[in-house]
Amino acid sequence: MSNLSSFVKRIRDVMRNDAGINGDAQRIEQIAWMLFLKVYDAKEEDWEFEDEKYESIIPEELRWRNWAHTENQGDGFTGDKLLNFVNNKLFPTLKNLEISPDTPIRQSIVRTTFGL
Repeated sequence: MSNLSSFVKRIRDVMRNDAGINGDAQRIEQIAWMLFLKVYDAKEEDWEFEDEKYESIIPEELRWRNWAHTENQGDGFTGDKLLNFVNNKLFPTLKNLEISPDTPIRQSIVRTTFGL
């Protein structure tokens, strides 16, 4: 638990230096979205390992590992580039994912989460 606490504290410290973030309430909301996307990506890695036919509902360029993971992006997106990506591409695309009654729950949760 102390690892999670120190992780959240480090994230909050970084976010305090970013323009456009107003207060702990906004930081907590943004941290929650980031954690959801990271954890979901890790689960998808498990599902891909277990089922070679697994296909992500998230478009490839929007998967956490392809935009936030430091091995793929050097230092990852930051600043205005990150805000533009998240606000104008990531969230709108996730919000508008096609979901049908046949969509597995492990995939429809992404659309449900971002379809607020």
